[in-house]
Amino acid sequence: MAKYEACIMGLQAAIERGIKTLELYRDSALVIYQLRGEWETRDPKLINYQMVVWGLLREFDDITFNYLPRDENQMADALATLASMIKANKEEEMRPIQMSVYESPASCCNLKEEEKDDNPWYQDILRYVRDRKYPAQASENDKRTLRRLACDYVLDGDVLYKRRKDQNFYWGNSVLVSLRDGSSFTY
Repeated sequence: MAKYEACIMGLQAAIERGIKTLELYRDSALVIYQLRGEWETRDPKLINYQMVVWGLLREFDDITFNYLPRDENQMADALATLASMIKANKEEEMRPIQMSVYESPASCCNLKEEEKDDNPWYQDILRYVRDRKYPAQASENDKRTLRRLACDYVLDGDVLYKRRKDQNFYWGNSVLVSLRDGSSFTY
C-alpha cells in the first residue's frame, strides 16, 4: 500500500505542476506491472489504490510506467539515506531539498586540483598508521578524521593495505591475510 501511496503522491505533484507527459519510474515491480495491466490485482485494498491512480492518469496526455530495480537506482538510495538523516517535527513545515545534477560523481570533482607537494594522496594516513603523527597544520577535526580513516588501513613493512570487511587486506596484486591469532602473511 505504501508503494501505491507514494505513486499517488508523485502523480498528484506532477498534476499540480501542470505536467502532461510523464515517464514514471518505480522500484516496485508489483505497482508497475499492475498499472501496466500485465499483472492481475487481487488484493481488495490494492484495487482501491489502483482505481485512484487510474483516476489521476486521466490528467495526463501521455504516461509510461517503467520498472527500475532498486539496486540500479542510485538516486532513490541517495534520497532514502538523506531522508533517514532528517529529524522531522510535526509542528514545523518541511522545507524542500535543493538538488543539483552533475555530469561526474562528486568524488571525482576534486581530482583535478594539484597536490601541494609530491607526496601520494594517502601520505597522511601512512604517517599516522606508521608513526602515530599528525600533519603539522591539522585541526582537531582533521585529526579525528585521520584517526577514523586510519582504522581502515594496516601497514605491512612499507606497504599500506586497505582493510576489507572480511579482514583481508588488498593492495595491487598482493593480498595480506590476517589470521585469528593475530599473525598475517602476504601472497
